[in-house]
Amino acid sequence: MSAAALLERLDKVQRRGTDQWSARCPAHDDKGPSLSIKELPDGVVLLHCFAGCEVAEVLAAVGLDIAALFPPKPVGDYTITKTKKPRLLTASQALEILAFESLICAMVTADACHGEAISDTDKTRALQAVGRIQSIVAEVAV
Repeated sequence: MSAAALLERLDKVQRRGTDQWSARCPAHDDKGPSLSIKELPDGVVLLHCFAGCEVAEVLAAVGLDIAALFPPKPVGDYTITKTKKPRLLTASQALEILAFESLICAMVTADACHGEAISDTDKTRALQAVGRIQSIVAEVAV
C-alpha cells in the first residue's frame, strides 16, 4: 500500500514536504494534526503520533494493519543472490600448504624419474597431496 491509500483515510491532511504529510490522528481526539506520515523511496510508510499513540492503534482506527505500511512484494520477482562462503584459510596459509604439498609431489616424481620404486605409502601420500592442492585451489577460487 502506498502513503496515498493511507492519506485517503485521514482527516485534515497537509503536505509538509516531499513525501511527507501531517494529519489528525484517528486513534485519539486530535484537535490539531499530531500525526506525521512519511513515504520512503522504497515505498515503506512511516507513522508517528506526537501525542503518543502506537502505530498499531493508528492503523486499527482506519481499518488497516501493519502490513499496509510496506509495499507488496512483486509475484515472481525473486532474485537468487550468491552468498560468499567464509574463507577457511588466509592467503599466506594457503600458499604455505600449496608449497608443502607441491614439494611432496615433486619428491615422489623425482624418485619415479630416477627409476626408484615408489612405495604404496608414497603413492598414497602423493595422491593425498594432489587432493589437498585441488582443495586449496577450490577454496581460494573466486
